[in-house]
This record gives sequence, C-alpha cells and structure tokens, in this order.
Amino acid sequence: MTERVAIVIVSHSSDVARGAAAMVRQMVGREVRVAHCGGNADGGLGTDVAAIKRCIEQVYGPKGVAVLVDLGGAETNSEMAIEMLPKDWQAPTRPGSTPGPRSSSPSWPRGSRPSSACAWVRTASGPTPRASPACWR
Repeated sequence: MTERVAIVIVSHSSDVARGAAAMVRQMVGREVRVAHCGGNADGGLGTDVAAIKRCIEQVYGPKGVAVLVDLGGAETNSEMAIEMLPKDWQAPTRPGSTPGPRSSSPSWPRGSRPSSACAWVRTASGPTPRASPACWR
C-alpha cells in the first residue's frame, strides 16, 4: 500500500464524528488511515484535547495527518493537541475545515494554505482511487 496522508475527524458530537469517519472509510477503503473523536470527556457536546492527540497518534505516518474539524473550538483544541506531539510530527499534521458541518478558517503555515483540506490531502499524497470526486477536482 502506498503511504498516504492519514485523516482524523474531530467533531463536537461523537455521533457526527463516527458517521463522518464511516463515510470516509466507505470512500477510501483501506487506502487511508482514519480515526475520529467527538464529544467531551463527560460524553456531552464538545472536544477533548487528549482524545484528539490519541487519534493523531493512532494514524500518524510519514506523510502526516489532516485533522478535519467541524467548528472553531475543535480547531483550537486540535492545534493544542498538535503542539503536544513530538516536534517532528507537528509540521506534517494540520487542522482544516470539513465540507460537512461548517468550520472556521483552517490554520495553515504562512503561504501554504490550499483552498480546502481535500486539496491539501490531494497535494500531499495524490488522489486515492475510491475517494470522493469532489476532493480530486
């Protein structure tokens, strides 16, 4: 299997995160490692920095991780989780907005922000044969 950018889906809702991850797995099969987390530590709506970090650690590979978030707070917590990773894991791990539940602007390194998280995944790893056509246009 060719190494690909992995995907972590972070949502304020565990149900949304689980459903989005299931949809991504149907589109990309085993071509891309996918993890998800949603909800806060008490099981309510929110996000959990420690859970996000664990998800990144589960799927991390040499091509990095695209962390797809639903709302601004998930992006902030994802950035905090990334800062807790080993230094050499931080640069290839980036939060970005999802095409589903609306998000704030993704945080990309200066001068490298693509038009969407899908574009970043496409640029970093090449199209996955069974991936959504919207990501590869």
